[in-house]
Amino acid sequence: MCDRKTALMMLMLAREDLTILEEMMKSARIRDRGFGFHAQQAVEKALKAWLAFVGVDYPKTHDLEELFALLIERGQSVPEAFQRLEYLTDYAVHLRYSVSEELEDKIDRVALIRDVAAVVEHVERLIGQ
Repeated sequence: MCDRKTALMMLMLAREDLTILEEMMKSARIRDRGFGFHAQQAVEKALKAWLAFVGVDYPKTHDLEELFALLIERGQSVPEAFQRLEYLTDYAVHLRYSVSEELEDKIDRVALIRDVAAVVEHVERLIGQ
């Protein structure tokens, strides 16, 4: 059953992370680790909003691939462009607390904000926001 209240709350949180990304664009001091983390969080929360809206009790996970799979299993049409954001899972908690420089300074921030915004806006349209 649709959980609109949870969907709206998660969507609001996704929008907040997207706003943080937009504000981060103003500072050269922000490294990709932090930028990627908030991009991952925005997508994760948007997907959880979508899942709640279609009546799926989503798991406590940061794994975007798993969340996309749940949507597809539920018969949702998930654009391939959205699924390409699965790589952001690497920026979730395990990289946030790592000293690895492996993924630093490789993000096209303008393109990533556009792609993350597309996910958030898609879910907003689905929910009727």
